[in-house]
Parts: sequence; C-alpha cells; structure tokens
Amino acid sequence: MQRKLLSKMFFTGLLGAVLASFASCLIYYQVFSLQVRSDVSRLGQAYANMYELSGQQFSSLPDTMEDYRLTLIDTDGNVLSDSQAIGVLENHADRPEVQEALEKGVGSDERMSTTLSVKTFYEAILLSDGRVLRVSVDTASIYLVFLTALPWLALALVLLLILEFVLSETLTRSLVSPITKMGRHLEEIERFVPYPELKPLAEALAKDRDLRKGQEKFRREFTANVSHELKTPLTGISGYAEMMASGMVRDEDIPRFSERIHREASRMIALIQDIIMLSELESQPADLSLSPELENIDLAEIGEKTVERLLLQARNAYLTLTWEGEPVRIHGNAALLEELCENLTENAIRYNRPGGFVIVSTGTSGKKAFLRVKDNGIGIPKAEQSRVFERFYRVDKSRSKAKGGTGLGLSIVKHIVLLHQGEIQLESEPGVGTTVTVFFP
Repeated sequence: MQRKLLSKMFFTGLLGAVLASFASCLIYYQVFSLQVRSDVSRLGQAYANMYELSGQQFSSLPDTMEDYRLTLIDTDGNVLSDSQAIGVLENHADRPEVQEALEKGVGSDERMSTTLSVKTFYEAILLSDGRVLRVSVDTASIYLVFLTALPWLALALVLLLILEFVLSETLTRSLVSPITKMGRHLEEIERFVPYPELKPLAEALAKDRDLRKGQEKFRREFTANVSHELKTPLTGISGYAEMMASGMVRDEDIPRFSERIHREASRMIALIQDIIMLSELESQPADLSLSPELENIDLAEIGEKTVERLLLQARNAYLTLTWEGEPVRIHGNAALLEELCENLTENAIRYNRPGGFVIVSTGTSGKKAFLRVKDNGIGIPKAEQSRVFERFYRVDKSRSKAKGGTGLGLSIVKHIVLLHQGEIQLESEPGVGTTVTVFFP
C-alpha cells in the first residue's frame, strides 16, 4: 500500500509540475506579447510626432534601436524608406496594418514568419501628408521561448522532483504508519484509530472481530454438544452389541437388547437429521422473500395436517390433540412451515402429562397471521424461558432424552421464523402449561 501510494503521489506531482511549466511559459508569452504591442504602439506614435515636428523635411528615417524597424510608405503602398532594408522593397499596399491605417488612421497586425520561428508585431500610423509610418519588431515565438527556457525548466523540474520524492515519501510514511499500527492491533482496534474518516472502518472491523469470536465460541460449543449427544447413544449401541457378541446375553433377552439398540440408533438418526436441517437453515439467505420456493400457503392446512400426523403419538401419550381456528394465507415455504408446526406440536406432546391437551390454532391478530400451539403440560420456569430456543438446551434433560428429543427442535423453529421475517411469543407457567405463538407478516 505504501509503495502504491508513494508512486501515485510522485507521478501526480510530476504531472502537476510539467503542466505548471507549460502554463508558466504560456502566461509569460502572453504577458510578453502584450508588452511588445504596447511598446511598438508608443514608439510608432513617438516617431510620427517627430516626423510632423520636423516639418516633413527628412526623406530618410533615423537609425533606431536594433530590434525595431521603421518603414515610410506612400499612399500607393510604395516603400520610400526603411531603417533595416537595402534596395527596393515590394509594394506594401496589401499589408493589413497599412490598409487599416489608410482607412482609420492607425493600424496594427501581428504575423508569424513562414518558418514559424519568429513573430512580427506591426503598428502603422497615417501621417498628415498622406504617407504611412510603420514600426515593427520581431520577437521569438512561443516555441522559441519554450526551447530557450527548456534547460532551466529541466533543471527546475529535476530539483522539484527530488524535493517532491522526499516529501511524498515522508508524507506517505506519516499517513500509512498509523494505519499499519491499527492493523497490528485488531484485537483493540478502537484505541488505534488515527483519522476520524477511518472510524466507520474500525467499527466495522471490531464488529466483524466480535462476530468471529462469537462464531468461534458457538462452533466450539456446538461441536462439543454434538459430540456429547452422539457419544451417549453410540456408547449404548456399542455396549449392547458387545454384550450380544460375547454371548453374555441370554436368548430370551436378545429382543430386548435389540430394541434398545434400535432405539438408540433412531435417536442418532433423528439428531443427525436435525443437525442437517439446522445447517441448511443457516445457509439460507436472511430473507426468503425472493426465494423461488415460496408460495401462497394456508396456515390452517398446515395445522390440520400436523394434527392428523401426530394424532396417534398424542393418543399413545394419553393426550387430546385438536385443531381450531380459521383459514389464513401467508407467503412462505410449505416444507419449512410444516417442520415448524410439527416441532412445536411434538414439544407440546413430549412435555405434557397424561390426560392433558394440545391445541393447534391459526388466525389473524391485527395485520399479522399467527400459528399457535397451546398445552397444559409441565410448563417452563421463568428464568429458563429466554434460553429454550438455544441449541441443545433442555429444561428437563432426563425427560427430553427419555422421550427422544434432540434439543434442536426449538432452535430449528427459531430459524424458520426468522427466515419468514416473523416473530415468536412464548408464554409459560410451571404446572399450568405453555403457549407458543408465531406471528407472520
């Protein structure tokens, strides 16, 4: 970064110096040209006055300064006298400054030579006897001015570039050094912000740092939880299988041990399925509104199908499972909404008591649709209600494992609700029951 910034500053300065040199030459040439025009005009007027005061008696012009040329022209354009020319000169009647002087009394012009090496300024004045007195001076063109100044410009540029390089390197180092220091202290970047303009960047990096720490902590906890959850059924399966393989199990006990192995394997399969489901949900975009899998869904149909599917499970637990409410349509993913309703209903059945009830209902509240699962089960203590949607968190760990719970059901529910831009409301009281309501836009 430092090298790139240094090179950009250096070449920017170089371009600026070159442009400034050309601009200086142009400005100097324009000022110089204006001065020459003024000098020629004043000199012409002075010689015209001298000619008039002399009584128009001299037939030749006096010598003048080396750079200036005086020419006396008659009314027909014939050159009567010239301060620098020898011999007969061509007729000057077609010269613009002469024509203008004959018409207006004073005429001026400036012309480049055919070689483009010099530029001549002319000032012509009409005298009282009808003749025209012309003063002219040759000056270097802008090209010659630039070529003359080129060695000095080159020297000035070299000195300027040396100075610029030193200043650019010093300035670049002073600019980059605090940023480098900030980069070396990412763990406490907020303390090392060198410029106010970098504060939003530092805040974003700090937020990203905290997010990565949180993700790393979550990853470790999740890995530990998964390992623990898988270790228990695997240990049981391994133990039962080892006992059966060693002949330590009587023939009449083999069905019982086989059933235990099947139960633990089913528990592992359910856990793995929930982990896969959770991973897929976390890989989804934060908003499902643009997903092609969304459709217009009736929450009532979701609730009724869930009740029908889990009715036998509820009867085996000696519970009453019913659906009530009214049709209400939302835009969502049918498979995910069925998973949500099934998880909530299975939880209500799992954490209930014989003789209890579970009611699944749908409807609208204000401008929102809702799906509600209510039970009169064991309830959730107030202190633990904020944690029930965490991964692998169980209020009653022994009861959950005995009933086949994986500890991921409510976490899956939370992710599905967030993907549908919804919200969850939990109301529970130990010994009275639990009501979970999911609101959808």
